[in-house]
Amino acid sequence: MEKNSKLLKKLMLAMLVSMGVVISPILRIEGMCPMAHFINIVCSVILGPWYSLLCATLIGVIRMFFMGIPPLALTGAVFGAFLSGVLYRVSKGKLICAIIGEVIGTGIIGAIVSYPVMALIWGRTGLTWMFYVPSFIMGTLIGGTIAFVFLTALSKTGMLAKIQRSLGAKVYDKSRNDNKQHIANKTEC
Repeated sequence: MEKNSKLLKKLMLAMLVSMGVVISPILRIEGMCPMAHFINIVCSVILGPWYSLLCATLIGVIRMFFMGIPPLALTGAVFGAFLSGVLYRVSKGKLICAIIGEVIGTGIIGAIVSYPVMALIWGRTGLTWMFYVPSFIMGTLIGGTIAFVFLTALSKTGMLAKIQRSLGAKVYDKSRNDNKQHIANKTEC
């Protein structure tokens, strides 16, 4: 069973990376990449913080090498991806905490780290340390909202817990179990 869940995790990771590479340039606004944040949050909830960090890194590296995207593809993704997964786990499965982790990790930490990378390494001039914060926060809010709606819908149907179980991940979604218990109690009365 464990070997099967490891293979499924790798397949899910590969699928999320490929989706992230394909949809990020299509649904992109200059200075924002909301779909990357959507992928980060979904990966954090389904696979956890380490897989989410790996997913964001792989997407960023592929985008940099094949699409000519500057290092913002990494600095604007890895911190939020990891923090999203950590806060989701620490909160015992609260989706809003995964979104908050992405907003803080990317919108603030990633945006501030992007300044020295772009100014010193990439040679961009005229930047301040807060230059990327507004656009990164806006992108995370857009992507976070889409992820919240998507994951909430999965949770309501019980698919989120089913996906997490099949991947051998920690399942926090108790709403399906509560609904089954509630229905069982109603039929007994």
